[in-house]
Amino acid sequence: MTLQVELLAPRCSATHDGETVTFALSGDWVIRTATEAEAIVEGLSGEQGQVELVLDLSGLRALDTAGAWLIHKLRGRIEFSGTRIRIDGLRPEQALLLTEVDAHHPPPPAHEPRQGMLINLMETTGKSVVEAWQDFIAMLHILGSLSMVVATVLFQPKRLRGIAIAVQFDKSCIGAVPIVGLMSFLIGAIIAQQGGFYLRQFGADLFVVDLAGVLVLREIGVLLTAIMVAGRSGSAFTAELGSMKMQEEIDALHVIGLNVTEVLILPRLLALMAAMPVLTFVSDLAALTGSGLVTWWYLEIPPAAYLSRLEEAITVQTFIVGMVKAPFMALIIGLIACVEGLKVGGSADSLGRHTTMSVVKAIFLVIVVDGLFAIFFAAINV
Repeated sequence: MTLQVELLAPRCSATHDGETVTFALSGDWVIRTATEAEAIVEGLSGEQGQVELVLDLSGLRALDTAGAWLIHKLRGRIEFSGTRIRIDGLRPEQALLLTEVDAHHPPPPAHEPRQGMLINLMETTGKSVVEAWQDFIAMLHILGSLSMVVATVLFQPKRLRGIAIAVQFDKSCIGAVPIVGLMSFLIGAIIAQQGGFYLRQFGADLFVVDLAGVLVLREIGVLLTAIMVAGRSGSAFTAELGSMKMQEEIDALHVIGLNVTEVLILPRLLALMAAMPVLTFVSDLAALTGSGLVTWWYLEIPPAAYLSRLEEAITVQTFIVGMVKAPFMALIIGLIACVEGLKVGGSADSLGRHTTMSVVKAIFLVIVVDGLFAIFFAAINV
């Protein structure tokens, strides 16, 4: 048999004594009567102009967290208006509840800026610049840590983790050969087809070989490879380090005295810097093969003529220009991936967000660096 106690509706009576006004609360201030209690609070919050106000709670029969929060809200509004407030008649358990509510009340909601579109755009731009600067500082921090680790490894070669480097090289290079080769083959074929379509109108079909050879070896091969590596290996690095961060494995490495840069970051960067030139070479071969097949089928240039013209159009210098970029792009991709991985918080949303940002930032910087290399090589006439 369950005994149900009838609730008493919340009440409030006001008495005035000179410059002091007293609000006497009574009834049950609990979750089931919160609607009525909130209406009372809203009505009392507008009464101002008194030097002192007394909140008499001796008539309360029941009080829970919801009621305590409403009393806290009422007291906050009255104090904000400049009136002193004193609470009387609290039982010990009620005083403890009010103290806990005061200590753990939620922060005020953030108000959306109401400035114009230009102000909001400038604010967003400023935040992006600050985040970019923080990422730059983080990359410099890892570079400095890497320099110290590399210097240590040079004097103590046994500290270099060869097995870890081999494992990362297998994941970053050997596992990426099929997709890099296929994509480069298709891109080379498209370049030859589009170039041949326009050049044949001027009777310059043979110059498609020059176009494909120089473009692939200097720019497309290494750039396409870097973009695919950023999407494949860069995201994998971020996800691995982020997952270790979420599971507190990186904190465990710090606790047992291991250098995170030496154990986790250096093997990945060295493997990626070694894998990138190999993948770039594979990409060049695949793209030139696709270009050769298309010129044979679409422009009726036989393979012998294609190879002969390709030998005349390109030089070893053309090949080296593309290969020189590969380690630098690999370093950028690896640094960004590791920085974003170490920034992951404790949620799956954070992991997904930083993995996405890793790929986006890596692709952006890879294209920027390729442009800087193009300007540099043009300046030295290479």
